[in-house]
Amino acid sequence: MVESLEFVIPTWDEIYECLLSLADEIRGGGFRPDVIVGVSRGGWPPARVMSDLLENPETANVKTEFYQGVAETKGDPIITQPVSVSVKRKKVLVMDDVADSGKSLRLVKSHLRENGAAEVKIATIYYKPWSVIIPDYYKKETRSWIIFPWERKETVRNIIRRYKSAGKTVKEAKDKLVRSGLDSELVERFTREIQEGQM
Repeated sequence: MVESLEFVIPTWDEIYECLLSLADEIRGGGFRPDVIVGVSRGGWPPARVMSDLLENPETANVKTEFYQGVAETKGDPIITQPVSVSVKRKKVLVMDDVADSGKSLRLVKSHLRENGAAEVKIATIYYKPWSVIIPDYYKKETRSWIIFPWERKETVRNIIRRYKSAGKTVKEAKDKLVRSGLDSELVERFTREIQEGQM
């Protein structure tokens, strides 16, 4: 049921604190990646920050597609954009925002190994206990749906869509998001923009 969805809504500052801590852990463990690969799209912001914190300008991208909406997936993930640089004989740090099912991260790790990476380690901000892969580094464990700062409008759109398909109103969706801690002005703004664009 849509009403039972629980949300975690970290701020930019909370995310940054987590990434500072992850950087300390990565450095402290002696791992020195040659390249940092952000998993598109949620891994881009943390990959960029980690590039700064580890003073490593070598970044790359890989894209998988898996999620359709909030807590909705479509089968198994697929690589839709291969890794954007050569990783042959390189140590690679994969950055993503969350290890949820873990299937995308497992696929990315396999993809990088197939492309000749010497070593692959995974870092995420959040980890969910049902993930099929446990990241080498992560900061928080949760069972809730995380609304990251870089996907708030997208999440509002998906929650409204889910509520409507369950026979609920837009107001009920908005109330749930605000009760969960999402800024009411943002919810109103995004709802208006979404409705003007007809979802």
